[in-house]
Amino acid sequence: MKMNETNMNYKDLTDIATRLFEGGGLRSEDATIVARDLVAANLRGLDSHGVSRIPMYLERIRRKVVNPQPNIQIQKVTSAVSLVDGDDGMGFLAGHKAMEEAIRLAKESGIGLVGVRRSTHYGMAALYVKQAIEAGYISLAYTNSSPAIPVWGGRSTFLGASPFAAGVPGGKEAPYVLDMAMTVIARGKIRLAATHGESIPPGLALDSDGAPTTDAKKAFEGVCLPFGGAKGSALAMLMDLLAGVLTGANYGGEVKSLYFDHSEPQNVGHLFIAIRPDLFVSKDEFADRMDTFVKRAKDVPLAQGFDEILIPGEPEERTTIKRLETGIPLTQEVIQSLCEEGERQGIEISNMFHAIN
Repeated sequence: MKMNETNMNYKDLTDIATRLFEGGGLRSEDATIVARDLVAANLRGLDSHGVSRIPMYLERIRRKVVNPQPNIQIQKVTSAVSLVDGDDGMGFLAGHKAMEEAIRLAKESGIGLVGVRRSTHYGMAALYVKQAIEAGYISLAYTNSSPAIPVWGGRSTFLGASPFAAGVPGGKEAPYVLDMAMTVIARGKIRLAATHGESIPPGLALDSDGAPTTDAKKAFEGVCLPFGGAKGSALAMLMDLLAGVLTGANYGGEVKSLYFDHSEPQNVGHLFIAIRPDLFVSKDEFADRMDTFVKRAKDVPLAQGFDEILIPGEPEERTTIKRLETGIPLTQEVIQSLCEEGERQGIEISNMFHAIN
């Protein structure tokens, strides 16, 4: 633990987050869902998508660009396809409902595809593929987002960082959980570095003039670079086509910024796919084949500088296990921002920040 950090028990942190969202107008059950999702990001080590975002989410509710009590609607399209209208509510709520619907469709038809429109930022993409894994399903999750990276060759933002997630349940071995943004580094991490006055490594971003920068604040005001150059830009474009153009959500640079634009709701689009793992082989055989695959991958001879081979999702699960025991590290800046939100709502939460010894 760093000098300016406090390690918090995840249950205490979830309680704090739940109280803040209830105070912000969310229904109790919805506040619990969003709180648990944010703390889950912290547990997995994705602090940029954790409770540090609570003040931003609450500010968007106050500015009436997020509906605190949405009436989320599901429209059946075909036997295996549905469309979810998120009613401009928290994206977490629309996301979980959509994946639940995709799983229901897949149970009946073998595969379920659900589009979402009129949603908002839905947090850590791994939340939804883990939801499917827990139900025993393979899944894909696509989303678009506010402009963060340029089309390859451009200097201004147009495409979103748009994380892509995929999940494949395992047998006795760990499941496959992929969650990756289309940027070299998640934009939320640049925002977190900017909040803390930290620099970033070169090669991650351009400032607003299109020049390379290591200043996190200038990078956040400028553009992140896509991973893999033109390849990352092309994948980000695909995310916008599938999650935005296809679903009827905003697209092509229309999604509003979480931080800088409170003029109207974001109308973020998502696309979820759930697949039954026993379509071609039995469920038991699929689990055995997954275990064999993981074992074969881990038995590949190691390159120099590596101690072991990990499957996507394993590092985050190890971090979760550690943080469940030692606590979630929060900087004093994050704690202060949460306390200020409590004061704004007239609730005392400062006495709830107890460090794990």
